[in-house]
Amino acid sequence: MNFHQNTISVVVGGNTGIGRAVADELSKREGRVIIASRRSGLDVADPEAVERYFSSLGPIDHLVFTAGSQAPGGKLVDVDLADAKAAFDTKFWGSLAVAKAASRQMRDGGTITFTTGFLARRTVPNTFVKTAMNSALEAVAKILARELSPIRVNVVSPGLTDTEAYEAMDGAARQAMLERAAANLPAGRYGRAEDVARGYLLAIDNPFMTGAVIDIDGGALVN
Repeated sequence: MNFHQNTISVVVGGNTGIGRAVADELSKREGRVIIASRRSGLDVADPEAVERYFSSLGPIDHLVFTAGSQAPGGKLVDVDLADAKAAFDTKFWGSLAVAKAASRQMRDGGTITFTTGFLARRTVPNTFVKTAMNSALEAVAKILARELSPIRVNVVSPGLTDTEAYEAMDGAARQAMLERAAANLPAGRYGRAEDVARGYLLAIDNPFMTGAVIDIDGGALVN
């Protein structure tokens, strides 16, 4: 893809973690990168606010959605379904609200890239909320790749990645978790935000890629 001085890329959830790494990489190219998040006043769980936000931007070229949600863990019998629905409002419905609004403003050659996670296709007890959200988003993304054509729609699915998502953990426990992952994954290391960011660039740059799910998980799904 050709980036030029008028290229507009929007990264939703780009203040921290993987989103920040994507924004940093895009900032090395020509054009403008806009970071949208709660910090900038965008609540992706409010469809009307999302519509107003993207209408105010005008034409854009690329959308990357990395905003996450605090999905409750646990067995079905133990999880508060109101908390589960709130997580869906941000991650699943928020992704679709943003894609709906952004697609109306997207120029020729535009791309939309969602974010899921390896739990979409990995059976792990006590993670049904994350699994449901991510697998649903991957399924819908393939439909959108057809409905929104010629806009290209893809998904990046990260594995365990060392980001601010784990900053509340005790430092020693966090390091132990990462080292266990490195020891058990075929790649022999845990993920870093910059590793995953390359997947979004691939989705943006490859004009023959749409409806794809790009796994960047160190081999977790084949482990």
